[in-house]
Amino acid sequence: MLRVDGISAGYSARPVLDGVSIAVEEGQFVSIVGPNGAGKTTLFKTISGILQPRAGTIRFADADLLAVAPHRRPHLGIAHVPEGRQVFPSLTVMENLEVGATTGAGRRDWNANLERIFAWLPVLAERRRQLAGTLSGGEQQMVAIGRGLASSPRLLMLDEPSMGLAPAIADFIFDRLIEIRRQSGLTILLVEQRVAEALQFADHAYVLEAGRIVLQGTSEALRADDRIRQAYLGM
Repeated sequence: MLRVDGISAGYSARPVLDGVSIAVEEGQFVSIVGPNGAGKTTLFKTISGILQPRAGTIRFADADLLAVAPHRRPHLGIAHVPEGRQVFPSLTVMENLEVGATTGAGRRDWNANLERIFAWLPVLAERRRQLAGTLSGGEQQMVAIGRGLASSPRLLMLDEPSMGLAPAIADFIFDRLIEIRRQSGLTILLVEQRVAEALQFADHAYVLEAGRIVLQGTSEALRADDRIRQAYLGM
C-alpha cells in the first residue's frame, strides 16, 4: 500500500532523514521506533506533504504521492494524527470530528463512521458538545484519533499517541487502537517511543536512529534482538 524508497529530507542543509525506506502492506500494523530526534516525525511530515523531500520516492497504492498536492493526500485515504494531538480547541468535539470528514469518503460514510467512532471511543459521545480545548490530554488524543477515522482512511498514521499521557491512559489508547484495527482491518502506521507496546502490537517494525533505518523485522524478531532489548526495553 505504502512504499517509501530512499527518502532524504530535512529543515536545513543537513538532512534529518538519510535514505530511509519503509513498506506498509494493506491491513498491516507497522511501528517505527527510535530515540528523540531520530527523524520519526519528519518521516510522517514527508509522507503527508508538509515537508518536501530532497531525494527518493513515495508511492501510495497506485499513486506517485510526491506528485499529489498535500491537501489532496487525505482524499487518497491517508489520515495523519499528528504529534501533540493538535485538536481545534475552540471547536466542539463534534465539530473537530466534522473537520476530519471533509474527504469525499468521509462525507459519504459520515453516519456510519460517527457511530463506530462513538462505539470505539464512547467518551467522545459524552463530550460531543464540549469544547475540545477543555478536555483532558487523553480525551484530546481520542478526538484526534476520531478526527482521523472520520475521513474514512485506508491508512491511519499515528505520531506518538501516548505523548504526555499517564501510563494508564496511554494503555487505554493502545487497547482502543488494537480494537479498531481488529474490527475494521484498518492499516496503521505508528510512530511511538513506548517501544514495548509499539513492538507488541506490530506485524512489522523499523528502528530509526539518526535519520537511518538500522533494524527492521517482525515484532517477535526485534523483541528478541539483544540490541533492542538493551537499548529500548531495559533488559
